[in-house]
Amino acid sequence: MSTPDHSPLGKATVYADRYDPGLLFPIPRAAKRNEIGVGMPLPFHGTDIWNAYELSWLDMRGKPQAAVAEFRIPASTPNIIESKSFKLYLNGFAQEPLASTAALRALLQQDLTTAAGDVVEVILHPARTAAHTFTDLAGESIDELPVAIDDYGPPKADYLHADTAAAVVEETLVSDLLRSNCPVTGQPDWGSVQIAYRGAPIDREGLLRYLVSFRTHSEFHEQCVERIFMDISARCAPERLSVYARYTRRGGLDINPFRSSVPGNVPDNRRGARQ
Repeated sequence: MSTPDHSPLGKATVYADRYDPGLLFPIPRAAKRNEIGVGMPLPFHGTDIWNAYELSWLDMRGKPQAAVAEFRIPASTPNIIESKSFKLYLNGFAQEPLASTAALRALLQQDLTTAAGDVVEVILHPARTAAHTFTDLAGESIDELPVAIDDYGPPKADYLHADTAAAVVEETLVSDLLRSNCPVTGQPDWGSVQIAYRGAPIDREGLLRYLVSFRTHSEFHEQCVERIFMDISARCAPERLSVYARYTRRGGLDINPFRSSVPGNVPDNRRGARQ
């Protein structure tokens, strides 16, 4: 069964050092999407951007090679890939001789596409690279609002509302206070979130309270972002909406889900200072 309880999460693990695509553990998106009212066709477009900082293999002379990998998994894929299984799979290349970087990339794309259920884009950067530059998420921070908060979960969409009597605005709001938890191990996931929209002004204090209400909530990164997108859509009815979260890494991997009502809207992959 492809459920979190059957994944490698929270279990003693033998770390393989040879290539094994069977280590990848896909989890269907459908169950959680049904829970938050995501139907077909999907009400959003987007991608899950993964960055891997611990990828190494051997060349044909036995010399270790290293790279920084970027994976883009479309939101339209039927499955997410459980992160510990992803880490174990990547670690399996450590003692695997490969003829070229191109051969590695081909294997990665083949196996991840099979696990996700649709084409996954794979980009390999040299280990010494400036490709991943640091930047803050663009937008106006709402974290300094003088708000008293005593609700840390479960997520409460009731905090969200927009001033429909006011003029339409187009703005981007950010918070570095997003925290949720792994649904299996309970380990915390820390992140920053960017909400860009056009529509009636969203009440910022309510938005901050809503985001903080994820603090003790247990859900995977991708599911949290989709929940945020659906709740804002339902409660505030913006004309356009994009939600982008940049999570800190665990096990050499960071996960950065992006969902947007605008097709073709693609975020950059510049990491934040905490990443």
